[in-house]
Amino acid sequence: MRLQKKVMAGLLLAALGLSPLAAKTVRIANQGDASSMDPHSLNESLQLSLTNNIYEALVGVSKDLKFEPGLASSWRQTSPTVWRFELRRNVRFHDGTAFSADDVVFSLNRAAGDGSDMRSNTNDIKEVRKVDNYTVDIETKSPFPILPNVLSTVYIMSKKWCEDNQAQRPVDRRKGLENAASFRANGTGPFMLGERQPSVRTTFKINPNYWGKVEGNVTEVVFTPISSDPTRVAALLSGEVDIMEPVPVQDVPRVNANANTQALTGPELRTIFLGMDQRRDELQFSNVKGKNPFKDKRVRQAFYQAIDIAGIQRTVMRGASNPTALMIGPGINGFSDDINKRLPYSPDAARKLLADAGYPNGFEVTMNCPNDRYVNDGEICQAVAANLARVGVKINLAAESKLTYFPKILRRDTSFYLLGWTPSTYDGHNALNALMRCPDDKGSGQFNLGAYCNPKVDELMIRVQGETDQKRRDAMMREAFVLHADDIGHLPIHQQALAWGINKRVTLVQRGDNFMPFKSISLK
Repeated sequence: MRLQKKVMAGLLLAALGLSPLAAKTVRIANQGDASSMDPHSLNESLQLSLTNNIYEALVGVSKDLKFEPGLASSWRQTSPTVWRFELRRNVRFHDGTAFSADDVVFSLNRAAGDGSDMRSNTNDIKEVRKVDNYTVDIETKSPFPILPNVLSTVYIMSKKWCEDNQAQRPVDRRKGLENAASFRANGTGPFMLGERQPSVRTTFKINPNYWGKVEGNVTEVVFTPISSDPTRVAALLSGEVDIMEPVPVQDVPRVNANANTQALTGPELRTIFLGMDQRRDELQFSNVKGKNPFKDKRVRQAFYQAIDIAGIQRTVMRGASNPTALMIGPGINGFSDDINKRLPYSPDAARKLLADAGYPNGFEVTMNCPNDRYVNDGEICQAVAANLARVGVKINLAAESKLTYFPKILRRDTSFYLLGWTPSTYDGHNALNALMRCPDDKGSGQFNLGAYCNPKVDELMIRVQGETDQKRRDAMMREAFVLHADDIGHLPIHQQALAWGINKRVTLVQRGDNFMPFKSISLK
């Protein structure tokens, strides 16, 4: 068996024009793992980053975050509400099946269906129609000039493979369901899925028949989740792994001081924020009975002003964060620095607001938090809990791995939670639609988990979606973000900084959306 594997590996390398000595394996460690290989099952950056090496969308993203042709070679509007996509020819899935319009129609409908976590990308699509084998029309409910950009993280699957493997629908992470697409994969991308051991190890092999260009020289990727920060850092420093992320902010100097490693740092487009259940008449996880404190703006503002954001930046993030008052940050179209003004930190003001709202002694509530997804996420939640304790609010902190955390909060089984969001379109419309729009059963407000709702914000979002004049569009986004901030719809915290640790023999591209395309990685 071992000899057979060596022969097969040699045949693969020969197909790539490489000798066995030219094989390059890169070892990557992350604090968490993808919850599934199903590209429609969780709209989360790590999962989308990993599966984007296997699967592709109609529209791709370049190294400098520009949208470019992917599985569609071109696109144009044939009417204000219809986009026509011309598909690439001679593209094959990893199992050899030819890619065609049938796969696009199937995949976009799958992404819009029950169990999909990508519905906020498809909620304004009315119909997807096959014109011929290599042409697809997508009709939207209203004019949607940025539709191509919105589709950049909706990955295309093989219709035949999904039907053959009873994976016609995505797994519903909220219900803990699995299917063949959870553990196996069949895309068109530059890498193929090898071994998959969830939470242990996942391997990726170069696709010898890839239609596009591969700039790097890596032929195999071994991805290992290592939740312990010290263990992950030690693995990089010892040479056991070649790339790891995130580097804990306190360990950046240590990584840079090592002769063989360095920390790549830079701004990330992700905003970390807190959400509150504003829908239920009584909170699920609180000692307040018969009413919901978070429906009162005074309570939301009290929480906001009780959080010492400068203290979190200084002690938890070691300066590697950018405190924010908005749900988007610099680098996202629609961001305005002049309205990015936080309410002042004031425990006295917070206590008065709580008393005015009828909670002079505070109250008790459970806060859900991941401890292996964002930079120092567990520590951020601990700091928030300590801040709120000073104004009489007792936080029961429930911190856990993102593998169990996301299914829970995506069921809206939470009263108070922490989340991070990077707009996949690099545009404020994405955050308005996914995080701030009134939720419905079609995907609007899919990640507005506390069900904040202001019809005026929704109206502005729809107008932003169809507006082509950039000045008018920016003015409407500005108005929507000001309304949301005035409502204290969420509690923005900061934009975190990227910190990847790499061995100095590695070259790669660090994108501001924290995606890691394997095809750009090279080893000396």
